[in-house]
Amino acid sequence: MHIFITGIAGFLGSNLAEYYLNKGFKVSGCDNLIGGSLDNIDQKKVIFHKINCEDLNKLSAAMKGVDVVCHAAAYAHEGLSSFSPTLICNNNVTGSVSVFTAAIQNKVKRVVYCSSMARYGNVKVPFKEDDKINPVDPYGVSKVAAENILKILSNTHNFQYNIAVPHNIIGPKQSYTDPYRNVVSIMTNLMLQNRKPIIYGDGEQQRCFSDIDDCIFCLDKLLTDKNIVGEIVNIGPDEEFITINKLFEMLSNKLKFNQDAQYYEDRPNEVKHAVCSADKARKLLNYNTKVKLSDSLDKVIDYIKIKGPKKFVYNYEVEILNEKTPKSWKEKLF
Repeated sequence: MHIFITGIAGFLGSNLAEYYLNKGFKVSGCDNLIGGSLDNIDQKKVIFHKINCEDLNKLSAAMKGVDVVCHAAAYAHEGLSSFSPTLICNNNVTGSVSVFTAAIQNKVKRVVYCSSMARYGNVKVPFKEDDKINPVDPYGVSKVAAENILKILSNTHNFQYNIAVPHNIIGPKQSYTDPYRNVVSIMTNLMLQNRKPIIYGDGEQQRCFSDIDDCIFCLDKLLTDKNIVGEIVNIGPDEEFITINKLFEMLSNKLKFNQDAQYYEDRPNEVKHAVCSADKARKLLNYNTKVKLSDSLDKVIDYIKIKGPKKFVYNYEVEILNEKTPKSWKEKLF
């Protein structure tokens, strides 16, 4: 089987590529290398195309002979989306529709779209797939828009789809120099430089973190199981809920970091409690959390230690600068 992965040089895409190479698949994919790195993939085995997902013509040419597409590429910047909405919506809507269109042009059998738990917004926790959703930021809205377009195109052009909803995936190969996303990696990178992490609001935001290895098992089912079609499935644990304050405490203990965090004002539109139910994944995908949060944090720490702590890179300029823009972004404090 030939699988095409968008965002293949990024965190999720590169781990997925490695998994399918080990299964004997033919693996190809694209990345614009803004958030990804060629160091993440085996270029001798992966057919790599440097393409932005918004470039339909190049994408269509790259997908020739492909059986299954996993659309993992995204500017996954939920908080930033309220201040750079054009950047995020172009990528998440236009880029996604371009991927779906290229797949249709090449008669791809199945597309799996990696959405986000930002799709849920302010609804009762834990988030369930059949909830009436209420996204509260442009990122969440753009993810839902792409989901809806995928459903319409699947019905019109007769190809299969599934929608994965990962939540807060962490693990090796995740970018730790992006100042706008990946709180575990940001905190770890800062602490290893003996710098105080920034916590927004009171730090009592509640989250669950998913180990990359547990997520890939689920994605494989959504991509290859012939009996699972047209489903939306949360991917990630619904145990070990943790606040950002507790996360900081755990990382501090592991890294022997003996300083306090810096507390800044809440980021606009940030959902306080964002955790998902894994009931459907258990029933449909035989999902089981195999990696405990503490062990997953150790994997992130070991990866960053081996690669070495690095300066943060501001790949995106904030489009809207005003009194509501977080100070840490406005003044590039990372």
